[in-house]
Amino acid sequence: MDTLSSLADGFVVALTWQNILLALVGCLLGTIMGALPGLGPSNGVAILIPLAFSLGLDATPALILLTSVYYGAMYGGRISSILLNIPGDEPALMTTLDGYPMAQQGRAGEALALSGIASFVGAFFATWGLVFLAPQLVKIALLFGPAEYFALFTLAFATLGGISSTNQAKSAFAAALGLGLATIGIDGQTGVPRFTFGEVHLYDGIDFLVAIVGLFALSEVFIFLEHRNKDTVDDSKVKVGRIIPPWSLIKYCTPTMLRTSVLGFIAGVLPGAGASLGSFISYSMEKRLVDKEGTFGKGDPRGVAAPEAGNNAAAGGALVPMLALGVPGSGTTAVLLAVLLSLNITPGPLLFSQNPDVVWGLIAALFIANFMLLAMNIPMVGMFTRLLLIPSRILMPIVAMISFVGIYGISGSTFDLMVMIAFGLLGWVLRKLDVPLVPVILGTLLGNAMEANLRRAVTISNGDWFTLIDSPLAITLWTVAIVGFILPIVFGKVLKSRMKMKKADESSTVD
Repeated sequence: MDTLSSLADGFVVALTWQNILLALVGCLLGTIMGALPGLGPSNGVAILIPLAFSLGLDATPALILLTSVYYGAMYGGRISSILLNIPGDEPALMTTLDGYPMAQQGRAGEALALSGIASFVGAFFATWGLVFLAPQLVKIALLFGPAEYFALFTLAFATLGGISSTNQAKSAFAAALGLGLATIGIDGQTGVPRFTFGEVHLYDGIDFLVAIVGLFALSEVFIFLEHRNKDTVDDSKVKVGRIIPPWSLIKYCTPTMLRTSVLGFIAGVLPGAGASLGSFISYSMEKRLVDKEGTFGKGDPRGVAAPEAGNNAAAGGALVPMLALGVPGSGTTAVLLAVLLSLNITPGPLLFSQNPDVVWGLIAALFIANFMLLAMNIPMVGMFTRLLLIPSRILMPIVAMISFVGIYGISGSTFDLMVMIAFGLLGWVLRKLDVPLVPVILGTLLGNAMEANLRRAVTISNGDWFTLIDSPLAITLWTVAIVGFILPIVFGKVLKSRMKMKKADESSTVD
């Protein structure tokens, strides 16, 4: 009852004209970002961070705007997958298997509407899971001491590559790079400047937001400059047709949506698993369970509903460890974690007691955003599909303008603009080398807290390093971290190749 009472208080916070408008704007912009191939939720949220801060929003409104963008981008990723056979992001890869064949059969509108309904079911279920599971995780987190927190941060780094990772060495390199960047600035224990090279602007360390906008948003601009002549979308392919699916089709797919919502949520709660694994598991399990006639991959509506419900449930599930433990469950929640820290709000067990208005207002706003997205995505699907025709030569200058104006508006420092450009170039190089960007951000975010907890644990134990494995909770966390790091090395390539082979085989079957 306490949980439901807190949720009711959250609706009091969320149901203001400002917050409802921000949720609506966030859903709209997020869907647009998700619909455009290549951007995805992480880039979408990163691009709009400067907008949120330049508007001078308080913590709760800013988070409502950006999490609505997050949910909207997860919805929008299906549009290019179904119409063009081009996944908006990796979690939408599985949607192409049956979504594009439905579009070829003249049922694109039905596929888009059904995927919107499945996205709603998955996200709605995940938000209820967040309501009930996050407070329980908080009770466990209160048992954590410095050694346990250090092990937890290590777990976050070890599992961030996820089960779908193909190169854990590159993930480890990216994490080490992020941790190295976190050491720049004044040493919190000794007060001595580290790696500042006499530059006073670096005494406070690297600004999270500058790093994120540079790595995600500005690097996207540099990628465009490199491939600026490859910007063509065939207008003839962007045809929707009937957009209202028959009630019998929705009823037919409802059991699929419910089952895969549960699977996706579980995948999202696991640190590092994320929406990609949620989407793949949901599709694979549902195919084995119900595909008796071999219709999956040939335009079966359940093959659209399964991955969409799964990846949206996983997106909501990834918020659970971020809010309750301060450890992001996905790349986009790592970006949201940076926003929280920039607002002087520390995610973790004390968040629910020290900032209940923020956390419960945010959760209530997620419910509101889900209904907005459902109402928006079916009647407006024709408008969103036209966005696929916007050429990047128009889109990318807008992204660059938002990045520069937003960051300068936040800090008022030209030095931060130069740092942002440097991070943009770094992000471009890392993308060229296929090095993941999220561990870099996570290292920059958690590096100081990780170092402080390590020093605190060793100091309390009078220099005894065995204190890091001195409790059952710490041993459990270390074990999960080691298994989580090794598992992708053993199974990651197999899983990734299966995802690609499944798509290739079933696409060739349709052709």
